[in-house]
Amino acid sequence: MLAKVAIVGRPNVGKSTLFNRIIGQRLSITDDQPGVTRDRIYAKSSWLSKEFNVIDTGGIELSDAPFLTEIKAQAEIAMNEADIIVMVTDCRNGVTDDDEYIAKILYKTKKPVILAVNKVDDQKFRDRAFEFYSLGFGDPIPVSSTHGVGVGDLLDRIIEAIPEGVDTKYSDDTIKFCLIGRPNVGKSSLTNTLLNDERVIVSNIPGTTRDAIDTKFTAYGKDYVVIDTAGLRKKGKIYENTEKYSVIRTVDAIERSDVVIMVFDAETGFIEQDKHIFQYADEYHKPCLIVINKWDTVNKDSKTMDEWIKKIRENFKYLDYAPIVFLSALENKRVHTLFPEINKAYEAYNRRVQTSVLNDVFADAIAMNPPAEFNHGKAKFYYISQVGIQPPSFAIFVNDPDFIHFSYKRYLENQLRKNFDFYGTPIKLITRKRD
Repeated sequence: MLAKVAIVGRPNVGKSTLFNRIIGQRLSITDDQPGVTRDRIYAKSSWLSKEFNVIDTGGIELSDAPFLTEIKAQAEIAMNEADIIVMVTDCRNGVTDDDEYIAKILYKTKKPVILAVNKVDDQKFRDRAFEFYSLGFGDPIPVSSTHGVGVGDLLDRIIEAIPEGVDTKYSDDTIKFCLIGRPNVGKSSLTNTLLNDERVIVSNIPGTTRDAIDTKFTAYGKDYVVIDTAGLRKKGKIYENTEKYSVIRTVDAIERSDVVIMVFDAETGFIEQDKHIFQYADEYHKPCLIVINKWDTVNKDSKTMDEWIKKIRENFKYLDYAPIVFLSALENKRVHTLFPEINKAYEAYNRRVQTSVLNDVFADAIAMNPPAEFNHGKAKFYYISQVGIQPPSFAIFVNDPDFIHFSYKRYLENQLRKNFDFYGTPIKLITRKRD
């Protein structure tokens, strides 16, 4: 499981700018106005080949500013979830009462704290960083999140502080799967039905489940672990509730799972937010199953199921490999059909293909449909080799990867799926130039 790094501090010290700098893209909104952190607050980053998760938080301050209680609550949730905390301060303002207030909160967490003194854009400000020794977190690291100065030193310190990965160990033949989706789509009901036990609180109030819960069980002679996750709410006001941080737990669950089950509500259909939720599974290259729950509540005819499948495929094109299962968790109808799908997706996720057979299929695919000229050149393919599993990953050696149009790469992926039954799992194709 990847370590989590929370970035905290008072408003307008440059937390979001530093967050964007660390992850290498402008994901958090930045502005001179305090309190504008919104949108997604979680992302994955890496430094020196070490991956970790980063959490951006709202500013904490000693005042009666609007939403202060909610901001503090959110930040504390992030700090509790984190393995490492980066406290960001502003060298131009020196140590403030708010900085000291935040430091007292951080002492109580008993977590490693790295102090970043931001906005050190030139030497005259660098000396002011020494004032921050008074906060009691050791050597402050002078940085300029805007210009990137000192960020490498900060990342070095983060990497040094990352603890060894901690995860619950299960036997190799145990399949771990998680249920993700918006609140109230029936994830907890489905968990209870799978377990045949009321182990998870089921309620019609969205957001009842706040933690990821692991439960091991046996079904049809095989061991499984089901991970029920906190539901992700639709985006709204930035500080309206603490459920926004349930995304952290959801990503943890995805990261620890072998198969991800995406749950829709047949009554309410799907909305734009579903796409944001399910992209997390796609980013982590996990096998996926799509479950349409509460199927018993829908007025159906002979075309209803086909219409649902068509809508799913049109709106979730990046999940075209994911099988779709229709069931009712509450009525325990068709739930048994889920286990064969989980097993097949898991097997495909771990499938290896013999090199000679792989290259025969690869050569036939190119012969049937040779690549067209692209970028002032024509791709000449030499051979393909499987370089990994979970997910199945393939290196394609070619004269120049820039000559391959994305549609042709997709064609090659489809040929691999067609011939080797990579059911329910993503495939990674890596194109490499052969010298």
